[in-house]
Amino acid sequence: QVRLVESGGGLVQPGGSLTLSCTASPGTDFMLTTGAWYRQAPGQTRKLVAGITESGKTTFGDSAKVRFTISRDSAKNTLNLQIDNLRPEDTAVYFCQDWSVGYWGQGTQVTVSS
Repeated sequence: QVRLVESGGGLVQPGGSLTLSCTASPGTDFMLTTGAWYRQAPGQTRKLVAGITESGKTTFGDSAKVRFTISRDSAKNTLNLQIDNLRPEDTAVYFCQDWSVGYWGQGTQVTVSS
């Protein structure tokens, strides 16, 4: 069974940058061609951060366009999210979802704190 695996989360100081990466579980030949990153802060619903289609068209959730960059690396089969100028309100669990089938990852925690 295909699973998506996120990595790159952690504790970051305000103003810092982070790149999250999502890939399919080892041993599968599933290709990530379209998908998105979502985040869920404590007590809140999961919300779209950014998505990318097979053609490379990107879409962003509210307030995400300026500091967030979503990209796809076909050679590494990863879906990446770069977050710049991190703020405490970016603290959340970040989830990756494939849009072709709907697989989800387990999430990676991002904590922004000094």
